[in-house]
Amino acid sequence: MASFGLKVIRLALSGVAAVSPNAAGRAAFRLFATTPRRRPGTAKEKELFARSRGWMRQAQRVTLSFEGGSAVAHRFAARPCEAFAGRVLVVHGWGSRTAYLAALTEGLVAAGHEVVALDLPGHGASRGRTLTLPMAVRAIDAAWQRFGGFDYFCGHSFGGASLACAASGLVPSVPAHRPRRLVTIGSPSEMMWLFKDLGRLLKLGPRAQAALESHVERIAGAPLSAFDAANGAGRLGAPMLVLHAEDDKEVPALHARRYAAAGPNVTLEWANGFGHRRIVSAEPVIDRIVDFLAEDRRRLAA
Repeated sequence: MASFGLKVIRLALSGVAAVSPNAAGRAAFRLFATTPRRRPGTAKEKELFARSRGWMRQAQRVTLSFEGGSAVAHRFAARPCEAFAGRVLVVHGWGSRTAYLAALTEGLVAAGHEVVALDLPGHGASRGRTLTLPMAVRAIDAAWQRFGGFDYFCGHSFGGASLACAASGLVPSVPAHRPRRLVTIGSPSEMMWLFKDLGRLLKLGPRAQAALESHVERIAGAPLSAFDAANGAGRLGAPMLVLHAEDDKEVPALHARRYAAAGPNVTLEWANGFGHRRIVSAEPVIDRIVDFLAEDRRRLAA
């Protein structure tokens, strides 16, 4: 059953659409692009945030500027006593932040990696209240330039899709940045689904839906169909690990299957039972990511 707030939004958009479908489409996009509150809301989020404080204090904080916004990167140095395993860029999902990925970033550092984790615009320590896919890709580009590139990408949900788009060069005017290996965790495979799903959620009529999609394409500078991370992943050639739970209620498992069908470079592994959010902190998932990245070093050493 829809919440009272959602019912009010649907009613308001319906009224706007009766006068101007274009205005309703623009309003729907503003709702979509407005980031949620940063303060931990649920008991689980508060627990994760509290547990991560000591770990987050160990990171060097770097502000990255790019056209249209800024983002904060948290750099966790590789341990000097460990053999260096490569530099990893880690990106969180929508409504999340680096602090919620502490188990993942700690696991990567323990395995010998230098880790740079982004707080996307409107999330965590980053300023703003708006985030779009082009903004996320520009933030990734800024991190690549600032830190001299990355050996590996690892992203959860929206962050994984953003990294896949960045690696494939799907955002106009932003160069492709290709890591040696890429990991996505519970990530959508294409952007058209997001906006179709938004339209269904808001109960937009056909004209307002068309206006929404046209508005997005004007901002992105390309048709929505161009932002297909699965197709881009297939063209990359670099090994890619797709981790997903079939019980994920936020990003359907069909997205993982689309990635897997994209090319022989893509490996799909199910992490059933962990849903959409617990998956990113699950010990078996982190162990698999560490091993997948280590396969690259074993291959180079062979």
